[in-house]
Amino acid sequence: MEKVKVLAKGQVVIPAAIRKKYHIEPGVELQVLEYGSIIYLVPPSKDPVGDAKGCLPGKPSLSEELIEYRRTDFRE
Repeated sequence: MEKVKVLAKGQVVIPAAIRKKYHIEPGVELQVLEYGSIIYLVPPSKDPVGDAKGCLPGKPSLSEELIEYRRTDFRE
């Protein structure tokens, strides 16, 4: 796992190996997503749905919370 430092203006330098692997060149726009306390930098993709599949952690599970909420609501 690579580590980066945040510069004074909030900038981060993406390590060269990762830039090469994902074809991130100067001027390329990355999407910034957050999920809980995790921040994702997402490079452009030809198949964004396929590439995003499985990228988010399984927990917390919204479906499990919804099922439990419905069970509680049904009992009352």
